[in-house]
Amino acid sequence: MSVLKFSESTPEAVRPGLERRNIYTSNLMTVIVDFTDGPWEEAEPFHSHPHEQTSYIASGEIIFYCEGEPDQRLSAGDMFAVASGKKHTIRLLSTSARLIDSFNPIRQDFIR
Repeated sequence: MSVLKFSESTPEAVRPGLERRNIYTSNLMTVIVDFTDGPWEEAEPFHSHPHEQTSYIASGEIIFYCEGEPDQRLSAGDMFAVASGKKHTIRLLSTSARLIDSFNPIRQDFIR
């Protein structure tokens, strides 16, 4: 797949309030993640994965938590990176948010 038009794509409902769309090559994956169930009282549980990750906050406001680093309040236009195996999570501060995540290698667990 070399083109994915947002208006023609069907989101994957991960859970209530969380949808994602992805596009990928053999070595790189980009995922649009939409949260619509905020604000949250608490952060999501910490998680880690073997993939390198970068994220761009396209809209909304979050707190980014990453193992061994100070908590960061981030909003539209901000970015963060996560090294392979590092525990991290977010807390949604706004009603909704859109994050654009990139992963290397691709997340096979995100392919349906």
